[in-house]
Amino acid sequence: MMSTHGTDRSPRPLTDRLRRSLEGFARSESGAMLPLIVFFLLITLILGGMGVDFMRHEMERAKLQTVLDRAVLAAANTRNDLDPEAVVRDYFAKAEMTDYLKSISVDAGSGYRTVSASAKNPMKTQFLGTLGVPTLDVNVSGTAEESIGDAEVSLVLDISGSMGSNSRISNMRTAAQDFIDTVITEDQTGTVSVSVVPYTSQVNAGPEIMSRLNVLTLHGYANCIEFDPADFATTEITTTKSYQQFAYFSSGSGNTSNRINDPGCPDKSYERITPFSQDAAALKTQIGNMQARQNTSIHLGMKWAAGLLDPAFQPVIADMVDDGLIDAAFDGRPQNWGAGALKAIVLMTDGVNVQTTRLKNQVYETPDMRYFWSRNRLGWFEGYMSSSLDSQFSETAYTASAGDYYLQQVCSAAKAKGIIVYTIGFEVSNHGADEMEECASSPAHFYRVEGIEISEAFDSIARQLNALHLTN
Repeated sequence: MMSTHGTDRSPRPLTDRLRRSLEGFARSESGAMLPLIVFFLLITLILGGMGVDFMRHEMERAKLQTVLDRAVLAAANTRNDLDPEAVVRDYFAKAEMTDYLKSISVDAGSGYRTVSASAKNPMKTQFLGTLGVPTLDVNVSGTAEESIGDAEVSLVLDISGSMGSNSRISNMRTAAQDFIDTVITEDQTGTVSVSVVPYTSQVNAGPEIMSRLNVLTLHGYANCIEFDPADFATTEITTTKSYQQFAYFSSGSGNTSNRINDPGCPDKSYERITPFSQDAAALKTQIGNMQARQNTSIHLGMKWAAGLLDPAFQPVIADMVDDGLIDAAFDGRPQNWGAGALKAIVLMTDGVNVQTTRLKNQVYETPDMRYFWSRNRLGWFEGYMSSSLDSQFSETAYTASAGDYYLQQVCSAAKAKGIIVYTIGFEVSNHGADEMEECASSPAHFYRVEGIEISEAFDSIARQLNALHLTN
């Protein structure tokens, strides 16, 4: 007899199996992320496409901006004689971007030029078009301005006796005249002033400057003043300090029935300081007349050069402007320190400081004494006297070493005020070269030259000065 116990293997109803299958499907998580993955994939593709378009936009912007910047910079160059607008259009034409150029404006005047431009490139998009953005505008603009800043230059020229040998004086004249032509140009009218300071054993300030300083006038032959040792520690030459006029005499020998022809204080009109001028023709004429004579006091030339750039000298220049002796454009010069004007000294020499002589006050007290020394050389007069009496008439004004010391003092004072000091040692000894290099703003501002190389030195300095007072 067979048993009826064991597993019930009878078929179950279809509805139960379907119900259980549906419940299992409902509980299953397989495939649930697919829609989300598809969604994020689409977002990534869209963002990536947008990134490509934005990257292309930035590349096009940079390229267009570069062309525009180069165009306006070239057009704003005041030394460029071409039409500024034509320059801008030419740059865009060469870059095959003429259609993108939208506007150009030019503002120009004496000593300045401003050029502005704008451009637009409607760049077609590759991906953003599907989102309704068929183009992205690439807009750029730019302005370039070149203006000629104010510049005050003291040109200090050695016309001592040694300049008469080896064609030095003629080479210097040519080089200095070319310097004037380079520094003073028509587009710099009213901005660049040049003061010419010739020097020998003294510096002749000229009657107009002398009369505006606090100087006790002893004679009218020439206009040199004495400086105290403390004066060389500063750049100032001021109207408030009392100065002593330097005696008019010659330390040489030989006599003359007329006025001495080789005075310690130079007396020719072309040997006077010419302050704050922009008259290139007049300055070149003055330089062309210069002759070599007497000996060398570099420190005095440098002192006057620095004094002409110090604001303490403003009252002198203002009064000369009022009297029509200096161009009205230079009223207010020398400008205050830090006011923006470029201040520079170009100092040249062919030698070194030498010992110089002055008359003692007791032999120059009366008009008769002054008249006598204006016609009789000290050496000739002393030749008739006992040598033991020589010291009764004259004394040393500056020793050579004192001149070097005072030179470096005033050079340091000038550099401390921000004055750029260029120096030229023209066929100088090693000692002279050392003094000039130490005086300069840096070794790169010192030029040691021979013969016609002096023209190259002046030309290099002039081009540097032009570059320094051009501001973009």
